[in-house]
Amino acid sequence: MSSGTHETWVPPTAPPDREAATRLQEWLDAGGTGGIDMIGLDLSGADLSGGVFQESWFTDARLVGTKLIDVDLYRSDAEGADFSGADLTRASLVRANLDDAVLRGAVLDGADLVKASLYGVDASAASLRGTRLMGASLIDVDFRGSDLSQAIIQENTFKVIVDETTKFTGMSGTLFGPVQVISREGNKEIGGAELERWLRELGGDVQVLERRW
Repeated sequence: MSSGTHETWVPPTAPPDREAATRLQEWLDAGGTGGIDMIGLDLSGADLSGGVFQESWFTDARLVGTKLIDVDLYRSDAEGADFSGADLTRASLVRANLDDAVLRGAVLDGADLVKASLYGVDASAASLRGTRLMGASLIDVDFRGSDLSQAIIQENTFKVIVDETTKFTGMSGTLFGPVQVISREGNKEIGGAELERWLRELGGDVQVLERRW
C-alpha cells in the first residue's frame, strides 16, 4: 500500500457513533498519518476497509460488525477490543496486540497475523481460512467452532481450546501444544505425537514440536 494512501483514503462508511466519527475525521483532516487513538470508542457498523492504521490504539474499542477488509493494523494495540462479527479479510495484523480481544464470529480469511499476540482471545466460530499465523502467540484462545482450514503456522505456541466442529483441513506448519479438546465425552488435553496424529486425521499437515528447555 503506497505512502500516499493516507491522503486519499476515505472510509466507505463512517462510524455511526458521533464521537468515533469525529475522531476519525479529525485524524483524516490532519493528514491521516501516524497512529490514531480510538481507545474505548464505538466503531461498530462502520466500513473502514482499505484504511492504514499502523501503530494505532484500538484498546477496548467496539468494532462489532465493522468492515475492515484489507486494513493495515501493523503494530497496533487492540487489547480488549470487540471484533464480534467483524470482517477482517486480508487484514494486516502483523505484530498487533490482540490480548483479551473478542473475535467471535469474525472473518479473518487470508489475514496476516505474523508475530501477533493473542492471549485469552474468544475466537469461537471465527473463520481463519488461509490465515498466516506464523510466530503468533496463541495462548488460551477459544477456537471452538472455528475454521482454520489452510491456515499457515510456524513454531506457534498453540495452547488453544477446540471442539469437534473446529476445522483443520489443509492447515500446515509447526506448533507447540498442548491443545484442549472439548467433546461430548468431556475435556481432554492432548499434545506431542498424539496431537500430531489427531490433527492429521482431521486433514491437517502439522508437525508438533517438543520444547527444549
